[in-house]
Amino acid sequence: MANDLHVQAFILAGGYGTRLLPMTQSIPKSMALIRGKPILEHTINRLKEAGFLDIILAVSHLKENVMDYFGDGDAFGVRIKYAIEETPLGTGGAIKAYGNNIKGDFIMLNGDNLFDFELSKIYHFHKEKHPLATIGLTTVEDVSQFGVAKMDGDRITEFVEKPKNDPPSHLIDTGIYMIDPSLISMLPEGVSNIAYEFEHLVRDNMINGFVYSGKWMACDTPELYEKAAKEWS
Repeated sequence: MANDLHVQAFILAGGYGTRLLPMTQSIPKSMALIRGKPILEHTINRLKEAGFLDIILAVSHLKENVMDYFGDGDAFGVRIKYAIEETPLGTGGAIKAYGNNIKGDFIMLNGDNLFDFELSKIYHFHKEKHPLATIGLTTVEDVSQFGVAKMDGDRITEFVEKPKNDPPSHLIDTGIYMIDPSLISMLPEGVSNIAYEFEHLVRDNMINGFVYSGKWMACDTPELYEKAAKEWS
């Protein structure tokens, strides 16, 4: 395990997972098993290895399933607190609601992706450049189902959503972000999607991209989940 970076990690694990029904009638999508462990446990292990030991789990749908499994995190070598949403607030709303408890720059992750990235790299990159936010990017061959980043040096200048022809790059959003806490005050109250907020900030040249090399797999549709269950090692 790496040294404690004393940087909070905020994991979004409260979605309904409607595209994974009927499986998500009984478990949150972040608790779906890959190689005998919940997807969320794989993410927490990657955070622990990188030194992100203070973890906030944003939970809502079937939250007891997550809270009973992970508890305070001691059994997993981390420290876990919970941001409980009575109804899901979206990727932006969850952070906004818990914002007063976030101290300093923090790493934010979607709870339904698998990756083998060294997470500390985006932290050090963000600390050096210090934009308002740094979005973790990775390269995929088929970008037609993703938002694709257009870059100018380290800056993201545009996201092109699900391009069918002539994509500006093969770089897609991994759902891993380093965020300056001042961004929280820019989020609207209530339900919001942080991706929409990023779009505005990208146009104002306030968002950097950090390109990871390694393996990354989304698991939020039956096809993607089955692929990950077969291929993830």
